[in-house]
Amino acid sequence: MSDFYGSDKGLAPLILTARVEADAQGYFDRLRKAYFPPARNMIPAHLTLFHALPGAQLAEIEDELAERCWQAEPFEAAASGLRFTGNGVAVVVEAAALVALHTGIATSWREVLIPQDRQRFNPHVTVQNKVTPAHARQTFDALQSVFEPFRFEIQGLDLWHYRGGPWETAGSFPFGGMPV
Repeated sequence: MSDFYGSDKGLAPLILTARVEADAQGYFDRLRKAYFPPARNMIPAHLTLFHALPGAQLAEIEDELAERCWQAEPFEAAASGLRFTGNGVAVVVEAAALVALHTGIATSWREVLIPQDRQRFNPHVTVQNKVTPAHARQTFDALQSVFEPFRFEIQGLDLWHYRGGPWETAGSFPFGGMPV
């Protein structure tokens, strides 16, 4: 497995996230900054599609993402509620188009997906994690009392290198546009 993910060649696994419009990203980032343990909060809030695509196949992944994304248009999603995760809190995201996109990519890469990425895709943005269940329950209850569902736009996909600390940009794929 280490050879597949490129660790023998110094390549890191790749994380694929959805890019959300700026207002929604700001909202998710504010929640994450307020509730995520500061020592572990090294990255912005994110909506993960895949946790570990093979870094050794970066070029092939980039090609597929570029092809899928230039043909797509931005689409609407809904932050519909909150989920208590046991050791944290997540904002539940509903977006049929995102689920369909995930399914297509998962089908292409099914032979190499890690078990976590083979599970049913439940879109969400984690705003708190790695706290005690009591602390997470307190956060969930507090947020539940003020949370209001809202709609936002998903505008593309972002690809990241994971090297154990803050993520490093590997590529940006706007819907209906050229990769960056």
